[in-house]
Amino acid sequence: MPQTTVPKTRSTTARPRSISAAVDNAFFVFGGVAAVWLAWIAFTESFGWGWFLILFFIAFWLLLAYLVLPRLHRILTSIYVPDYFIGRARTSDGLLGDPINLAAIGTEAQLDEAMAKAGWTRADAITLGSSGRIIASTLLRRSYDEAPVSPLFLFGHQQDIAYQQEVLGNPSKRHHVRFWRCPDGWLLPGGHRADWMAAGTFDRAVGFSLFTLQVTHKIDANTDIERDHVVSTLVDAGIGVDVKVIHDFSTGYHSRNGGGDSIETDGDLPVLDVSAVAVDSNALAVADQAAARRSALADRRPAPTTLGFLLMLWRVVAALLFITLTVLDWRRFVQSQLADPSVGPLDPQTRHTVELVLGIVMVVWAIGVVVYLVLAVLVFRGSNWARIASMSFSSLLVIAAAIDFFNGGPQVSLRNNLLGLPLDILVVLALSSQRSRLWARRLHPSRRERREAAEALPAASSSTAPADDTTLR
Repeated sequence: MPQTTVPKTRSTTARPRSISAAVDNAFFVFGGVAAVWLAWIAFTESFGWGWFLILFFIAFWLLLAYLVLPRLHRILTSIYVPDYFIGRARTSDGLLGDPINLAAIGTEAQLDEAMAKAGWTRADAITLGSSGRIIASTLLRRSYDEAPVSPLFLFGHQQDIAYQQEVLGNPSKRHHVRFWRCPDGWLLPGGHRADWMAAGTFDRAVGFSLFTLQVTHKIDANTDIERDHVVSTLVDAGIGVDVKVIHDFSTGYHSRNGGGDSIETDGDLPVLDVSAVAVDSNALAVADQAAARRSALADRRPAPTTLGFLLMLWRVVAALLFITLTVLDWRRFVQSQLADPSVGPLDPQTRHTVELVLGIVMVVWAIGVVVYLVLAVLVFRGSNWARIASMSFSSLLVIAAAIDFFNGGPQVSLRNNLLGLPLDILVVLALSSQRSRLWARRLHPSRRERREAAEALPAASSSTAPADDTTLR
């Protein structure tokens, strides 16, 4: 039987393009362009608010740092940054992150046992609670040994495990190392085997990212020092960890990571063999529980989807409030619509007809609000078609506002349109995010994706070739 060979260079996300993917990409780009416009509106309008200028400047920075620049980076890096293994992790914005400077052989339980005995603490997963706690600990200078680390991506998914050592109880300074499980059958360049790849760096302070202006940890430039620190702690622990170094694994280089920090390395890659580390049943149980938590977090509703739902719900509440107040004061509303000095008094029949038309418009509007509420609930439950329908509706409103504005229409202002244009742009940004669309498509795969999965099952069971590295763990 001819032996099946594995391609030397493979994309971690490559798959045949579908109509659904093309639509998602279009919304992703449109959301980025719309976010630029929203940030520009906030910036230009801030000059007319007097002392409120500071608040609007903060709003502009938040839009720029956490919406506009990350989305633009994601669009551009998807074009020019390779998504296969090149010895660098990637940030969630697609930028090249920290250098991969360690490898490991062994099970998760053995790795966890070795790191714990070497004085390392397993970092918490990123949740709303842990995020709030690390912000508070950083501002108040309180110790947080299990503080989460920001997500970096390798093999198409974020780190499986992270460990750290806080320095003098200061959460802004810490040793930390991220580990990614290698895909089944995957080999390092040169044919070397590894179960884990890792990136060890030292957080020296908290500052602003050079590329996104976000608040983030700044790392020490000499990543080799942190790499050697990780190795020495494991070797000095005397627990049977063996180390082999692949010299000149990559060319020695200096560059910048995703936060804009300078990095330099000599290109050597130590391989930590923890397969001889003894583990007991408690350690195995801890590793199994950690794997179960990772699986649960992967299936959990992502924050962008929840945000999109809340934004849609906010618009529904505002619309229902307006409709209720209008109906309660219907006569005054009709009078306001007829108050045109250029038009003389209307006869009762015409007035009755106008009032009927306004009533029909109000009923249609109320039905539209109910439909929008149903879409919001379906989006919250993970419906992919509802997500696309909601983005389509919001995009049409944004386009209509843009056409009116750029054709000499009234100035778009956040003062009188806070529940309109900004909400629509934010809905598109939230629901077009990669996390939101992957979660919706995982819960409700398209017909093509279901067919591809069904075709892959027989091939996977009969093939002896290594699994493709697109598998998410």
